[in-house]
Amino acid sequence: MPTVVVIEEDSAMRTLICEWLLGEGYAVQALPAQGASSGADADLVIVDMPDLRGGGADTVRAVRAGYPRAALIGLSTRLGRSLHSDSNPARALGLRRLVAKPCARGELLQAVADTLGTAH
Repeated sequence: MPTVVVIEEDSAMRTLICEWLLGEGYAVQALPAQGASSGADADLVIVDMPDLRGGGADTVRAVRAGYPRAALIGLSTRLGRSLHSDSNPARALGLRRLVAKPCARGELLQAVADTLGTAH
């Protein structure tokens, strides 16, 4: 099963996302902040993007440095709705998806499955 790293500062949100992913059989590593660990073998990184405009690119660069082969999904409270990789903001940041927070379990798991090319 693919390995997913969850980088989320909010401990309750981090725990919830990890529970959802573990329930689907994914191997999960949870980190409270970006740069806390490096795992070049991760298949996917889900990262909190608190500041899409000012620091979004910096956040993506930092995560890419630690996980150069992983696909990235961003989570943000700054969105009114989730965006696919063909949207301008997601594409500009190099993300496969930008998921609006809060999100439903099914929405996040579908984004993960679509990004990894797995059935959900």
